[in-house]
Amino acid sequence: MIQAFRGRGLIFLAALMLGATAPAAALQAETLRVMSFNVRLPIAQDGPNDWPRRRELLAEAIRQTRPDVAGLQELKRVQADYLAAQLPDYAWFGRDRRGDGSDEYMGIFYRRDRLRVVEQGDFWLSDTPDVPGSISWGHPYPRMVTWGLFETVSDGRRFYLLNTHFPYRAEDVAARMRGAAAIAGRVAALPADAPLILMGDFNTAPDSSVYAFLTQSLTDARSASDVKGPEATFHAFTGKADGRIDWILARGFRPVRFHTDDTNSEGRYPSDHFPVIADLDF
Repeated sequence: MIQAFRGRGLIFLAALMLGATAPAAALQAETLRVMSFNVRLPIAQDGPNDWPRRRELLAEAIRQTRPDVAGLQELKRVQADYLAAQLPDYAWFGRDRRGDGSDEYMGIFYRRDRLRVVEQGDFWLSDTPDVPGSISWGHPYPRMVTWGLFETVSDGRRFYLLNTHFPYRAEDVAARMRGAAAIAGRVAALPADAPLILMGDFNTAPDSSVYAFLTQSLTDARSASDVKGPEATFHAFTGKADGRIDWILARGFRPVRFHTDDTNSEGRYPSDHFPVIADLDF
């Protein structure tokens, strides 16, 4: 049964494929591997950590982890094009935050042999969420969500994935809360039992009001019984992280494994954030 849900101008297609017509295999747990990764935009000021010097490391980090779906933040088009060429098993979609192709994408990469995109779109974390590039609540840059409704190739299970990047300044606490509330409003338009993943760089720690608010209805994938890697994720290319600001939150899934990947090559890292990876059963 498929229904269209409209929330403040955005159409979500919600699919419940776990009914009596589903094959028996669909009633058994299937593991989905998801990754959230702030890839650091390509700017020359990074010197030895500029994009051309680390792009192979970043492609390899994704290749070795082999996520079924990955939400990338701070992704510029030159990076997306490089990764698409290096990762032929993946397709990707997204729209940049200015809406004209010039700025950062919340790009979503997915394995074509594992997943199909049923519907996809974007909305902005502002008072005018359907206006590309719109800014509200006092922060300096557009903030947005790119989302997709996915279907597994193997058995037709469907789930939503939302990828975002929240404001970063200390004075943006209220703006982060407004963004979290805007996302919660969109999620509320979906059926309560629709499996869903929210991931991104939230630029705040788990002791924050944003985390407390979002985890009222979503489970932190780091609650899995099998957890590896450092807790903190932002390390500014030093390898010594000091804040867990990159999260994978979910509902309708059971987190079974979680990994913060601090792999490096002789002290050089793919990004100034560690990627976080979760294996989820649903």
